[in-house]
Amino acid sequence: MKKILMIGNTDYSIYIYRKELVQSLISKGYKVIISSPNGDRVPLLKKMGCEFIETNVSSYSINPLNEIKLLINYIGIIKENKPDVILTYTIKPNVYGGFASKITKTPYISNITGLGSAIENGGFLKLISILLLKISLSKAKVIFFQNESDKVFLNKKQIGLDNGILIPGSGVNLIEHQFEDYPTESNPLQFSFISRLKKEKGLELFIEAAKYFTKKHSDIIFNIAGFAGDEKYHGILLDLHEKRIINYWGKLLNVHNLIKQSHCIVHPTYYPEGMSNILLEGAATGRPLISTNQPGCAEIIDDGVNGFLIKKNDLNDLIQKIELFIKLDYDQKVEMGKVGRIKIEKEFSREIITNLYVKYIENYSTI
Repeated sequence: MKKILMIGNTDYSIYIYRKELVQSLISKGYKVIISSPNGDRVPLLKKMGCEFIETNVSSYSINPLNEIKLLINYIGIIKENKPDVILTYTIKPNVYGGFASKITKTPYISNITGLGSAIENGGFLKLISILLLKISLSKAKVIFFQNESDKVFLNKKQIGLDNGILIPGSGVNLIEHQFEDYPTESNPLQFSFISRLKKEKGLELFIEAAKYFTKKHSDIIFNIAGFAGDEKYHGILLDLHEKRIINYWGKLLNVHNLIKQSHCIVHPTYYPEGMSNILLEGAATGRPLISTNQPGCAEIIDDGVNGFLIKKNDLNDLIQKIELFIKLDYDQKVEMGKVGRIKIEKEFSREIITNLYVKYIENYSTI
């Protein structure tokens, strides 16, 4: 039986964004092995027919001993399981999974899901991160880039020049995130932030906007649902929830129902996104969007058509765009959502990504 090893930094991201690929591979007779930290999506992956290997990946640690242990762990997993093709996602799995694939001479396909804070913030870590990526991805069969900006940047660093392919992010499942009728005009207006609880994701900007508008409009609801990120925000958000400034939902296993009841999805990120999944899911559901005019977000929003773009890390601009959205009449809001759905169907269906992966996997796997 042909084997595929998928290496990621969370079980959540593999299940939520790549289960269609897993299903497709299993249906074609591949054995799919998942390597990631343990989590609540692991039972669901096993139920699909995957084998799971727990691997500790700390996204924020730069301890050299931990990094060496991770590399050695990946090499051991590859030697023991002998996969035909390895798929890597996110920075650390791309780097150390790439090194391990090179060392074991196993074909591998990497996905640049975003450049990460180390590269975005510059300095010594940026230089080291680029060097590690350049070496680890030098033998990759294919490097998938989720936005044009990341592709151009890394191409300038001699990464992905000959084997880089642009894909529309992780895509969106158009059945799970089906188009939903817009909330009725009598419903209180709801703006929702659904993301990791990180400052760079625009969380504090959204909180400040919520404080501003709840003083002016008692009938407007600001929702926050999030996971991981910075633990300090949990207590802060609970306090804001008690004060009725926001509705704090915590970590949701399924965000579709919250998107469905929302009038607008707000994602004021200034984190280096690959392609924002919450914007894809929001637009697929038929909800207008407000997000940052930066790579990974701007591709999804046609400004003034299916949402509004804001300046990077600019609270005043965020407030202005929310105000602009509030002043739209009901039919204009509905139309924004409909246009967004059409755009997603044409450009961002997950079927596009799944088919590309299967094509290259079948090219490089041993028959």
